[in-house]
Amino acid sequence: IADGEPYSPFESRWPALCFDDDNRARVVADGTCPDETQQAIAGNQQLVANGEAVPFDFRDRAYARVMVVVSRGGEELSLVVVDGKQPHYSEGATLIQLTGIALSLTADAALNLDGGGSTTLAIETPNGPQPLNAPIHTKWPLRQRPVANHLGIRALASE
Repeated sequence: IADGEPYSPFESRWPALCFDDDNRARVVADGTCPDETQQAIAGNQQLVANGEAVPFDFRDRAYARVMVVVSRGGEELSLVVVDGKQPHYSEGATLIQLTGIALSLTADAALNLDGGGSTTLAIETPNGPQPLNAPIHTKWPLRQRPVANHLGIRALASE
């Protein structure tokens, strides 16, 4: 959902991160965001719901990851980025490890987003976007993978 308009149908097997009119975040397990949702993006595994770890029953391996952590009430959002596939630098994180990180941040909800080679965290600088992590693409560290979509967050300067 972008600016209140859905641009693709929801998938019930993919949980989603939804933002309402007041920029409050919420993770919904079935991908169906509330009517007042202004922005939304799908993830692939909900890790925490109502402050508790969500069990899963598939093979969990270390990988580059991107996770969003939402506080109770949706007023705080944390982004956690873990590099991976880089021996002697970062092997990645398992979903179990990510869940532990989310719970240590007192998460009410946490959602694993895509991850893998598209894992990149960047900020805008006067000289253009600047990566804050070490992405890897085609086994080349610091090479960014071309992707068709992204999650962008604009923060207003504090007064």
